Amino acid sequence: MFSIEKHRTVKCENCGIMLLNPQPSNAELAEKYTEGYFLNTKETALLKSKTAELYLEKLKTTGKLLEIGCGDGYLLEVAEQKGWEVTGVEYSADACEKARQKLKRGKVQQGELIDAKLPENHYDACIIADVIEHVRDIRSFLTEIHRVLKPNGALVIATPSTDSWSARLMRDKWMEFKPEHLTYFNSSTLRTALFNAGFINTKIESGWKILNIEYIRLHFEKFQIRGISPLVRTLCQFLPTRLQKIPFKIVASGIVSVSQKGETPKNKISVIVAAYNEENTIKEVVDTILAKKINNLETELILVESGSTDTTRDIIKSYADCSNVKIVLQDTPKGKGNAIRAGLKVATGEYILIQDADLEYDFEDYDPLLEPLLSKRKTFVLGARHGGKNIWKLRQFDQQKLTSTFLNLGHIFFATLVNVLFMQKLRDPFTMYKVFRRDCIDCTTLVCNKFDFDYELLIKIIRNGHQPIEIPVNYKSRSFKEGKKVNVISDPINWLITIAKLRLNRL
Repeated sequence: MFSIEKHRTVKCENCGIMLLNPQPSNAELAEKYTEGYFLNTKETALLKSKTAELYLEKLKTTGKLLEIGCGDGYLLEVAEQKGWEVTGVEYSADACEKARQKLKRGKVQQGELIDAKLPENHYDACIIADVIEHVRDIRSFLTEIHRVLKPNGALVIATPSTDSWSARLMRDKWMEFKPEHLTYFNSSTLRTALFNAGFINTKIESGWKILNIEYIRLHFEKFQIRGISPLVRTLCQFLPTRLQKIPFKIVASGIVSVSQKGETPKNKISVIVAAYNEENTIKEVVDTILAKKINNLETELILVESGSTDTTRDIIKSYADCSNVKIVLQDTPKGKGNAIRAGLKVATGEYILIQDADLEYDFEDYDPLLEPLLSKRKTFVLGARHGGKNIWKLRQFDQQKLTSTFLNLGHIFFATLVNVLFMQKLRDPFTMYKVFRRDCIDCTTLVCNKFDFDYELLIKIIRNGHQPIEIPVNYKSRSFKEGKKVNVISDPINWLITIAKLRLNRL
């Protein structure tokens, strides 16, 4: 991409993470981490303490707290005052000594995390503030944190983000591009790193900090950026000193994630099938899925039956003794979305695949749809039913050309609407084939009951920071005479309302 003080910054074309390659040597980094590396004045100390309180607010209880890269100990000091039993790990010997002087009972160990040999399943929470970007081996680092946290223990990470407004505005002059910053995350790549290390229920928000004009000036004086540092210095000359010291809350360049310790991923996929009055196809669908070996994954088939008036329920109940089948029986039909949501509640796989109970889609497409997820390239895949020159592939009903044309035009309209409102370039946002990592919907509330659920699921995953890719799939639509259940009058109205709500409402 570009160089930072003679160090190459590269970007992975698959996952999008940015890093220095090759990385600076330990000797080069030691020259950076000197006694004066941290900004230390009375004013900056107060600001750091106030920002520390913002991170601690993410944790709802107290207990044993570990901070990695604790610096001069401002967060540990605030946490101890709030009742936490604190432990810090810090690379800088000088910072360790300053941190120890601030604490009454807390401990601070000097060195790398892996050398600290902390006890397993010991800490209730861990905070890493502006540290993970300095780490060489991200996977080993997060795995070690996973080991020392208690089950369901919380992990809070604050780090600069390449999709922040300041990064997009300043480009290669972004103030976070420093040789001591070895890795550069965005919300998607941070989620992937946490997922790979066994963390669940990840929620990512904008990274708020408490700063003032004086702190910003001092920062740009210490970390010189051509064109930016002189401009900040000049502007501050016209501001009274009193105004420069007024603290304010701002999102500058970072994100904050909150996760829980879960089990290490086991390469398991949950296939969710919602069925209502599908006696002609459900047995073939279930038998085909059970017989299929899906990319060497352990398969969990979840069948949700919604009070069919034919023999669908009886057929599904005949699979009750299958060890890898879960059956959810609903008393009344409440819509496809409601049934899928019921399936998601009992799903335990790291990967989710939604399958209709008819035979419109081709089961042989499972493998290419899952490949981007299993190779860690992407987190969210859509199986696009049409593309290329054959834009009318989506709906082709024999002897119902008018209906086919109407539905195809409607599809183009809604695809365009979603693309414009949510800045996408999707051909088939309404496809049933949605394949995603489970963490795409962590901490996400899904409420839609009918076919509008397809739009809700898509849009909320996108707004959670996961950019989908589309892979063409085989598809042959059945007609309304053959059992298609979409209502061409009421459902489009419902879709419009749902899309409008998803655009206007906050997540």
